[in-house]
Amino acid sequence: MIEALVISIANPLLIGIYKDKILIEEINKEGMTSDILPTIFENLLEEYDIKRVTYVNTPGSYMAIKVAYVFLKTISITKNIEFFACSGFEFNENSPIKALGKKYFINSSTGIKVDFLDKDTKMSDFKLPKQLNSINFSDETLPIYNLPAV
Repeated sequence: MIEALVISIANPLLIGIYKDKILIEEINKEGMTSDILPTIFENLLEEYDIKRVTYVNTPGSYMAIKVAYVFLKTISITKNIEFFACSGFEFNENSPIKALGKKYFINSSTGIKVDFLDKDTKMSDFKLPKQLNSINFSDETLPIYNLPAV
């Protein structure tokens, strides 16, 4: 089975194509999600018979999450493709993710909090996993924003 994984919450946008849960193609593209995601998927849908799409629905850029959700949900409905979501912490070694201003989303044992970073906090870039066997997928695909109302 061919699957696509989309990490749109940071730059560059990362898309992995997986065959039987093993990474076979990696796409790494700078730009705004709204500009580049449709073009990339137009090519991917011509080249591959994608049966499942997963995207990162939390935490990160509101706009990137919204755009990815609307676009990928539409693709999943029109092309009859399974649609799933997962947390961005799955792909950056559970390190903090940029929130707003100088604040970051931090995954702790009590849940996700938004706070400033300590000086010695380790940051990791987002990476596509070589295989999908250990990723926690969810069929709850609506965006999860994690920021309190202003």
